Amino acid sequence: MKEFFMLRKGVLLKLVFGALLVLSGCIEPFEPEVEVSKAGFLVVDGSLNGAGRSTIRLSRTTALRSSAKAQVESKARVYMEEEGGQQYLLPETVAGTYVSAAVALPPGTRVRLHFTTAGQREYVSDYTELKATPPIDSVTWKAGSRGVQIAVNAHDDTQQSRFYRWDYTETWEFTSAYKSVVEYRNRAFYPRAENIYNCWGTEEATAIKLGTTSKLGQDVVSEQPLTLLPPTSVKLRYRYSILVRQYALSSSEYSYWEALRKNTETQGNLFDPLPTQLTGNVHAVVDAGEQVIGFIGAQSVTEKRIFIGTRQLPQTWVFDTGYETCMTDTIPRPNPPLPPPPPPPTEAQALDYFDSGLPFPIDVLHFATSPRNFYLYSTADCVDCRRRGTNVKPSFW
Repeated sequence: MKEFFMLRKGVLLKLVFGALLVLSGCIEPFEPEVEVSKAGFLVVDGSLNGAGRSTIRLSRTTALRSSAKAQVESKARVYMEEEGGQQYLLPETVAGTYVSAAVALPPGTRVRLHFTTAGQREYVSDYTELKATPPIDSVTWKAGSRGVQIAVNAHDDTQQSRFYRWDYTETWEFTSAYKSVVEYRNRAFYPRAENIYNCWGTEEATAIKLGTTSKLGQDVVSEQPLTLLPPTSVKLRYRYSILVRQYALSSSEYSYWEALRKNTETQGNLFDPLPTQLTGNVHAVVDAGEQVIGFIGAQSVTEKRIFIGTRQLPQTWVFDTGYETCMTDTIPRPNPPLPPPPPPPTEAQALDYFDSGLPFPIDVLHFATSPRNFYLYSTADCVDCRRRGTNVKPSFW
């Protein structure tokens, strides 16, 4: 829930005229009396996949004004459970994240999430029928004045889907600002063996993307927008890929995600709707009054990946590098400024500086006018691309 609530538009319009007659002034925010110390509500995120692996994440909320990260709920016993008793374990892979082995259950099977926390508190979701998600027909993109618009197309001949959700994973190739050809260790410089110039970045979608065909004659999704990449995006500089995942939802699950979308996309301006109460389907077994945040749906998941290369884009586009503020320097400086500076550092002093870990070496330079070495350097963030991604090429690249 937001920290500040503003008057709704309908009420405001009744007050504007009278307020203008009185004076011109500021609108003061209303701060409700909220128990800001309240925290620790259980958050359950994920869905049950009837035709693959299921992933569930458990965490706890933090206080309203707290800057702390959400605390994960680790060491729980988590199962997907069929109505009738068959259980499928979701082992914990990383703290707070639980992933099952791949399963193959027929659509219509009634399943639920069932888990017990390390504190021996037991929770279940409502039973729900597994939905069969139709394939993604295509993921399209179009370059325009605002950038690259990516969209998705799908249809269901059985007319049974109607409610859809999408998420996606973006991957792109990038390079650091400078290519280092030497590495420093044990007070000496050696040719660099490992590539730290070419890397790949990955980003998961954060926006909630929903669509419905419930008011259409046919269950057809056409050019549903997913994301817009600006024409200067660093993601488009070399090669870009997006993996889109599609989920068919029940009407109640769609309503939950739509309420969550409205709450998370509200910007806090005067005309925003008031936050919507979220009603999930996960409950504590013993204490029915305990507030649990989350809605666990059940469906198969379909996906499709596309690639976009820089040569496919307008040649007039100039892409950001992500390293616009990076600079290099040299020890010692080959052309010192005037007036004459203090004597340049000795070789030992230069190595002491690299020992500090502050400079990151790029190259060792030699000039005909000087018998000594010159060390070209920058910061690690500007030279080592692993600071922003991985230098291991993805298997799908």
